[in-house]
Amino acid sequence: MNAFRALLVVLWLIIAGYTAIVISNHGLGLLQVFFGDMAAMGWPGQFNLDFMSLLTLSGLWVAWRHRFSGPGLALGALAFVGGGLFLAAYLLVVSFQAGGDINEVLLGKSRTS
Repeated sequence: MNAFRALLVVLWLIIAGYTAIVISNHGLGLLQVFFGDMAAMGWPGQFNLDFMSLLTLSGLWVAWRHRFSGPGLALGALAFVGGGLFLAAYLLVVSFQAGGDINEVLLGKSRTS
């Protein structure tokens, strides 16, 4: 579990740093580029569509883990919008809340009791 937590921290730092550099160089125009690439029907758009499907699955999993409660839906939306930056932080926090129990991390406390 400690290696997994270390990986989550490293991933979060890399994504946060990369994002900060991209924002400083290109501003916050992500959506125009993201959907523009998809509309162009090229490989960058294919990657974006594939990535968006992973974001959707991530958001649904987080919401499901919280039994689609109000907070769970809000966290699911954050997972969809926040991507790896959100998911790495979320998994790090829940790994500590679960005391390192991977079943609880994946399923949520209410499904492991």
